Amino acid sequence: MNLRDFDYTLPEELIAQYPFEQRDDARLLVVDARTGTIGHDVFRNLGAHLPSASLLVVNNSKVIQARLLGRKQRSGGQVEIFLLKALGARRYEAMLRPLKRIQEGDKIDFEGGVSATVVDRQAHVVEFDCENVLEVLESVGHIPLPPYIKRSDEAKDRVYYQTVYAKHPGSVAAPTAGLHFTKPLMASLEKQGHHFIEVTLHVNYGTFKPVEVEDITQHPMHHEYYEIRPQVGKMLNEVKSQGRKVVAVGTTSCRTLESFARSGKLEDNTDIFIYPGIDFKVTDVLVTNFHLPRSTLLMLVSAFGGLDLIRRAYAEAIRMKYRFYSYGDAMIILR
Repeated sequence: MNLRDFDYTLPEELIAQYPFEQRDDARLLVVDARTGTIGHDVFRNLGAHLPSASLLVVNNSKVIQARLLGRKQRSGGQVEIFLLKALGARRYEAMLRPLKRIQEGDKIDFEGGVSATVVDRQAHVVEFDCENVLEVLESVGHIPLPPYIKRSDEAKDRVYYQTVYAKHPGSVAAPTAGLHFTKPLMASLEKQGHHFIEVTLHVNYGTFKPVEVEDITQHPMHHEYYEIRPQVGKMLNEVKSQGRKVVAVGTTSCRTLESFARSGKLEDNTDIFIYPGIDFKVTDVLVTNFHLPRSTLLMLVSAFGGLDLIRRAYAEAIRMKYRFYSYGDAMIILR
């Protein structure tokens, strides 16, 4: 398939810069692949569109405050470190800015008396002078807002750029479809006969990596770590055998489910790449936000809903001035 099949033009003013004050106030585009119809609702009415006794699978990964601002000890120059991947208790792979002014061995000081040393400039590896790095990030780190949010992080982002069920620190971007859920909405859905289970997939910065090859099947997909508890795997198998529907809340939950279905592994680093023509083995319904043009996430959504229908859905969302991307509105795709 060709990369240009997944392109579209989005007015800049439709890129949401701030979250909804009430999470479930988000609009909901209802896309039915069975009938080819597109409707409109609000997220708090999600239950009206779910198959009866659905099993909703949510990603409980927690966003770490992975962006650090500091100064080099030797010169006082400003440095930004964006943590990408833990390599041990104290070492991280990171983006370093400005890289051309950073040397191996540079020590960088942050607030609160915390320091890190550039131990491998070529591989972009830093080592902290403390063991409790995640605790340090809670006090001196910044929320790693996506590059299309053109502002600095604020206090409210520490709340709104996390799902209400986030538990396990490890992501540098939020599983954004889950941002619309509130505890009352989840309780209401459970009263309607639906159930929630949790999986974990730590979103890394590769999720923003653009596809740069015309033939998308040649794109080198990034790896992300996932984990499923044994009882969750057992429940998934039971639900499928009962004919009930599995609802993936977000592309991260979907990638986790489809990786598990293919490998049978409860824990792994997945590089699954889902694009039109790839079958879905577990996911029956997808709840998702709107995604960047030419992105692997848009390709996954197009695989699930059908390329032509998703093109129409995005055109309709733009016509109706939906809010796009991380802090934007949502869609549910039924098939």
